[in-house]
Amino acid sequence: MADQTLTLTLDSGGDVVIQLRPDLAPGHVERIATLAKQGFYDGVVFHRVIPGFMAQGGDPTGTGMGGSDLPDLKAEFNAEPHVRGVCSMARSSNPNSGNSQFFICFDDATFLDRQYTVWGVVTEGMEHVDALPKGEPPAKPGKILKATVSE
Repeated sequence: MADQTLTLTLDSGGDVVIQLRPDLAPGHVERIATLAKQGFYDGVVFHRVIPGFMAQGGDPTGTGMGGSDLPDLKAEFNAEPHVRGVCSMARSSNPNSGNSQFFICFDDATFLDRQYTVWGVVTEGMEHVDALPKGEPPAKPGKILKATVSE
């Protein structure tokens, strides 16, 4: 389980490999893996892509207001810094509202530390995240073609 990865095949050019971190956020890693195995993320767009900050996706409605049918998760805030390539859970103002939406940091965003749950880090393919169309929302949002989990 320590070497578990999530691969997001993006329409912006290729695969993004994310090292999952169950040591930091076991509940969030389990949720992401469960949804990926169910095909939940296949075809879902990155609805909020802010240059120099982050790319957010994981909402099946593409609006930033949706999630999965599973219950929201209890926060698993940790000391892992929000730096380039870090994957963290999006949430509302309620700390225990993470569900299916997540974001990938483009650059250091350490002001988010200990307020959002870090659950992974990009180890390959960050250039494909960089290539996502920008905007809130982008005119033609980038999309996850397929999400797969390796054990």
